[in-house]
Amino acid sequence: MNKYILRTSLVWIIVLAAIAGIWAFRSHSIKLPMSQKSPMSGEMQPVASGPAVAADEAKPSMPDMPEMKMDTPLVPVQLTPERMQSIGVQTGTVEYKQLSDDIRATGTVDINERLLSYVQVRFPGYIRKVFANATYQYVRKGEPLFTIYSPDLVATQQEYLLARQNQKTMSASTVDGVADGAATLSTAAEQRLQQWDIPESEIAKLKETGKPVTDLTINSPVEGYITERNALPNMYAEPSTKLYTVADLSRVWVYAQVFQDDIGRIKPGDLAQLTVDSYPGRTFSGQIEEILPQVDMATRTVRVRLAMANPGLKLKPGMFVNVDLKTSLGRQLIVPASAVFQSGTRQLVFLNHGNGSLEPKEITIGPRVGDDFVVLKGLKAHDSIVTSANFLIDSESQLQAAAGSFVPPPPGSGGSSSTANAPAAQANIDFTTDPNPPQKGSNVFRVKLTGADGKPTTGADVSVTFYMAAMPAMGMAAMNTNAKLIDKGNGMYEGSGSLGSGGTYQVTISAQKNGQLIATKQLRVNATGGM
Repeated sequence: MNKYILRTSLVWIIVLAAIAGIWAFRSHSIKLPMSQKSPMSGEMQPVASGPAVAADEAKPSMPDMPEMKMDTPLVPVQLTPERMQSIGVQTGTVEYKQLSDDIRATGTVDINERLLSYVQVRFPGYIRKVFANATYQYVRKGEPLFTIYSPDLVATQQEYLLARQNQKTMSASTVDGVADGAATLSTAAEQRLQQWDIPESEIAKLKETGKPVTDLTINSPVEGYITERNALPNMYAEPSTKLYTVADLSRVWVYAQVFQDDIGRIKPGDLAQLTVDSYPGRTFSGQIEEILPQVDMATRTVRVRLAMANPGLKLKPGMFVNVDLKTSLGRQLIVPASAVFQSGTRQLVFLNHGNGSLEPKEITIGPRVGDDFVVLKGLKAHDSIVTSANFLIDSESQLQAAAGSFVPPPPGSGGSSSTANAPAAQANIDFTTDPNPPQKGSNVFRVKLTGADGKPTTGADVSVTFYMAAMPAMGMAAMNTNAKLIDKGNGMYEGSGSLGSGGTYQVTISAQKNGQLIATKQLRVNATGGM
């Protein structure tokens, strides 16, 4: 027992000692200065470590960075003919065109509700014989459908016959009002038969024979197909009973499912064409009759009703069809779709100014029609634009903007020499900051500009650009700070700028005089102050 306790105690002592050693090592590592833990790259200028910052200063504050640009700006690009040929740059022209577009959709054939007819009787009775006894049986107008026996109808016929007999008897009466009263009763009975929709042929037969018709034949009022049948032998029918539904299928409706994004491009009266897989090579023509005011929440489509002729009854209700809607957009300013570079938040094209000078231009586009986009804003007719290799040109433009090194090319640039854009340096640049190294927040930038002979260079335009790439993992956008320096005399130039955070910046200093680049310099600088 004592040996077991002794071994257990030794194990716990060893574990506690190991934990204490690890804790002491970590505490010692935290106290080491940052300069001892991270040796500096040879590409960076040596800078001093900044003062310690509080925890709440470690996060970048967006309001404290008024001069920081969230998106890397685009700048014009100057390319040599060899460079343009190597990346496949092609150009085109903005122009006006008379546009018409096709919207593809699917649809289903349905019965034209305006060509539906119901068969009913206007008096109660019992159906005897049924001639039209099948759904989708074709019937012609005036063709017999069924016969019906109605006690009320027989009684009315007898009243009519009696009234006519009394009218003949009383017509010779000399008593005032007797003859007229008998005629009125006869007329009233005949009108009741007409209101019950008894055919004139049956009324004429009744007058001729003088015998009531017990089994009245009901004929079809229209021509078409029976889509619903409720008439059965020996069935009792009332005026409210719908006995037959007859549809004229010579014209049908087609309900096309059009995506809501396309619905604004069509209107009632636009032409439509149908194709059906059952009849390869055949096209059916019609037009839009109505755009229904309802969006299907599941498919985000709108039902568009088309009125179509149906020659030969080829289109059957319920049939699936392909719909091609013809829309006219009128005369529009268009550009090739390949000329538009879509960055996600904006649409860009590159204007071609000739001699390899390309300028990015933000535009507003409308719908795409075939291989073209409608231009709503930003271009005019006859503008020359780049129609291919836009992605490579956009990357070049962003790189130049990030470096801040773009300088308008001198006149006559764009020649065959590959070094046409790199003028020889005529001055030397000595760059310092106050404080040194720069810090998060406000800083003073100084440039000492001297010529090749060592003498100070005055009267130049000097600019300084600080750029830090975006860090999406940390939720930080790209930072780009520009500062224009003021000539202080004797070759000294000074200006101020604010840095959004500490970290490594790519710095570009450029100097121009009389419109010509005389010096440029790029270096990397570490700024203090934390993120």
